[in-house]
Amino acid sequence: MAATIGPSSENTRSAVLDLIRSGGVVSRVDLVEASGLTAPSITRIVKVLIDDGLVIETGFGDSTGGKRRTLLELNASARYAIGLSLDDARLTYVVTDLAGNLVGRLVAEGVRDATPAVLISRITEELHTLLTQLDVKTSDVVGLGLARAGLRDREGGVPRGALAAGVWGDFEVREALEASSGFTVVVENDAACAALGEFWTGRLPATKDFATLYMATGIGCGIVIGGSVYGGASLNAGEIGHMIVDVNGPDCWCGSRGCLEMLAAPRSVVKRAMADTDLATALSLTGTEAELRTDFAVIARAGAQGDPRCVALVEESANYLAAALLSLTNLIDLDQLYLAGPGFADAGSIYYRIIRSRLESFAFQRAVHSVTVELSEVGLESAALGAAAVVLQSELTPHRKAAVST
Repeated sequence: MAATIGPSSENTRSAVLDLIRSGGVVSRVDLVEASGLTAPSITRIVKVLIDDGLVIETGFGDSTGGKRRTLLELNASARYAIGLSLDDARLTYVVTDLAGNLVGRLVAEGVRDATPAVLISRITEELHTLLTQLDVKTSDVVGLGLARAGLRDREGGVPRGALAAGVWGDFEVREALEASSGFTVVVENDAACAALGEFWTGRLPATKDFATLYMATGIGCGIVIGGSVYGGASLNAGEIGHMIVDVNGPDCWCGSRGCLEMLAAPRSVVKRAMADTDLATALSLTGTEAELRTDFAVIARAGAQGDPRCVALVEESANYLAAALLSLTNLIDLDQLYLAGPGFADAGSIYYRIIRSRLESFAFQRAVHSVTVELSEVGLESAALGAAAVVLQSELTPHRKAAVST
C-alpha cells in the first residue's frame, strides 16, 4: 500500500489517481484504506476524476454481505502521451494511452550527422504522420517525452552527452521541439526513462523500489524510490557507467580511468572483437563508429548462438556489469533489478545468467532477502516508452515529480 496521503496536500488528487493506476481495478473503500483519507474525501476526489474523464466506473465487486462495491479503473483511452528516444543509431517514437500501454510505434533513421534544424523538422513531420496513422487527435495528447543520453542540468535539460559534439553542444532541443511540434516537451535521461517506464507500464506500486540498468551505446542506471526517479544533488544520479571497476583500467572520456563503460559497453566489446582479426573477418565487422551498434549486435547474436569467441566477449562484459550491480545492490539494498535497452536485445540471456548468479551468490543481503533480476519485457522501446511515462507522470501525477530527491 502507498504511504498515507495528507488531506491538506495540493497533490492529493494526483496521489489518488496514482493509486487507481497502480491498483488496476479498485473500489472507493480500497482507496480509503490505501490513502488514509476519509471516505467523503475519496468520494469527492473520485467524482472530480470521473468528471475529468480520467477514471471510469467499471462494474461491481463481489458481494460481502452488504452493498456491492463499485469498481474504478483508469480511463486509459482518455488521453495519450508520446515518447521519443533520441539516439545516433535510430529514432524510436511511441504513443501510449494513460496506462502506459503501447498504442503505436515508429522507428526512423537516427541522428547521425543531421543538423538540429533538419532533425527537428523531420521529427515534427514523423510525429504528425504517426498520430495521423493512429487516428489520435493532437488535442488528446498530454505531451511529448524526449529520452536522450547525457548529463542533466538543474532545470531538467540534458545539455551534454552523445549528441553534444559540434552544433549540438548548445542547442536547446526542448524549446525548439516545443515550438515546432506544438506539444509540451519534457526531457529526461534515457536510463531514468527506462526505469520510470517499468514503474508506469508494469503498474508497480509506489512502495516498490527498484533499479533499471539501461545499455545502448553507453550504460546508465535509473533508480526509482517511492515512485519517483532518484535524482541526487544535480539530478544526475545513476551514472553507473562511470563507476570504477578496475583502478588500473583504461582511461575514460570522463577523465577517470577503469570506468564500467570502458570495460563493458558495446564499444569495448567491439574493440576486443576487432583485435581478433579472424573473428572480425568472419563476422564482417567494420569497427567504425557509425556501425558500432550493428557490430555489437552481430557479436551478441553470434554469442547467443554459441560461438565460443563471442560468448567469451559477451561474458566478459557481463561479468563487469555484474560486479558493478553487486556494488550498487550492496550500497542501496536493492531487491529488484531490471535489464533494459538495445544492448540486451540479442544476448540478454547471457547477461541475465551471469548477473543473476553473481547477485544470488554474493549480495550482502542475501541471507535476509533475495535479489530478483529480470530482463525488461518492454524491449527496444524501453527508453521511448519510459519517456512517454515521464510525460504521464509529469502531467497526471505531479506529486511523484515533486518527490524526486535533489
